[in-house]
Amino acid sequence: MAVQETHEHPGEQAHPQPIRLMAIRQTPLCLDEVFQAVGDEAAGGIALFVGTVRNHDAGADVDGLGYSCHPTAEAEMMRIAEKVVADYPVRALAAVHRVGELAVGDTAVVVAVACPHRGEAFEACRKLIDDLKHEVPIWKHQSFSDGTDAWVGA
Repeated sequence: MAVQETHEHPGEQAHPQPIRLMAIRQTPLCLDEVFQAVGDEAAGGIALFVGTVRNHDAGADVDGLGYSCHPTAEAEMMRIAEKVVADYPVRALAAVHRVGELAVGDTAVVVAVACPHRGEAFEACRKLIDDLKHEVPIWKHQSFSDGTDAWVGA
């Protein structure tokens, strides 16, 4: 990860590395790890988003799914995170995405952003997860209760 500066406000010192955690993992994700990664004394708001495997999609019952990714996926996550840091007053940011086989209820993605104020944190967190979902080459293979399956691209 490249060292970056955050937007400074009077009386605040920029953390030299606002992107604190960025990973794609085959093991279960830990919300506490992500939350702790974005702790910052200058942040008045932390927004955390957790994406889980739901039991339905487009009217069909989902039994489980598998995520796979392109080798460039983590670099794309970093590119998106760097853009969020550049566009918002981010004090700290973290994102982890799961790959492999997941069951209904499992955690698939966790992102968190800490900013000086809650509104900025909400906006930056939403931008981060929305862009990750739309731009990172991670694909979802869903298995349905009726024996069918479907691929969903990022």
